[in-house]
Amino acid sequence: MKSLNKIFFYSLVVIINLLNFAELHAETGAGFDLNQVMKVSLLITIVFIAFLMWLTIVYSEKNDFEGELIKAPFKKFLKWLSRSVPIEQEKDIMFDHDFDGIRELDNRIPPWFSFLFYGSIAFAIIYMIVFHVVGDGNVQQNEYNAEVQQAAFERELLIKSGAFINEETVTLADDAATISEGKEIFTKNCVACHANDGGGGVGPNLTDDYWIHGGGIKNIFKTIKYGVPSKGMISWQSQLDPSKMRAVASYVITLHGTKPAAPKEPQGTIWKEEENKTN
Repeated sequence: MKSLNKIFFYSLVVIINLLNFAELHAETGAGFDLNQVMKVSLLITIVFIAFLMWLTIVYSEKNDFEGELIKAPFKKFLKWLSRSVPIEQEKDIMFDHDFDGIRELDNRIPPWFSFLFYGSIAFAIIYMIVFHVVGDGNVQQNEYNAEVQQAAFERELLIKSGAFINEETVTLADDAATISEGKEIFTKNCVACHANDGGGGVGPNLTDDYWIHGGGIKNIFKTIKYGVPSKGMISWQSQLDPSKMRAVASYVITLHGTKPAAPKEPQGTIWKEEENKTN
């Protein structure tokens, strides 16, 4: 009996912890609410303590050291659930005929089977009403549409964050806000090598038609992203996100054709955007 009590006790502890975890998981999915979780945990703990006190009363005052009083309701429930006839009473429900010495018992259909049978019918009716009368029945299609909408929303967020911008997909920005942002980043990080007006210094002149690593938004973005380590230009992809690198590249293109105060001599080859688009 002591081993049975231990098993019962440990099982109850496990169930309580599972309930706590389930409640915590549910709250986390809908927005974590620590106060709600604490209230549920406290309620479960109180019920657990009350049950332990009840067990103490049963074992002490009722002298039920074998646990018969505890097991009695469960035994009754199992007996009612199956409604099986005791072996000693089987002669009362035995048919008169036999087949090769095999006698048949007139047992009733057990309630658990009836519950399963009628429960399946009730479930089918509810399912039909919910999904084919009230609803349209296209459960998977509706789920798919919802997922597509969610994916589209997330894609828009990624586009706005610049996650899809790279040297192959980048496009020239011509709005004032982006150009202003690019100028601010250029002034903060690039003037030491390219001068404040883009005329060049340690780095090449950014205002003429000559480019060492190619002109145009894609090439300039690529140069900013990966840098030119052999010439001392660092890679900026670890310090600037794609949208910021796009802003800088777009600002650099606006410097083309301007007149710097002390322009550096041309370096590289002449770049014509129209010719390279044709090629």
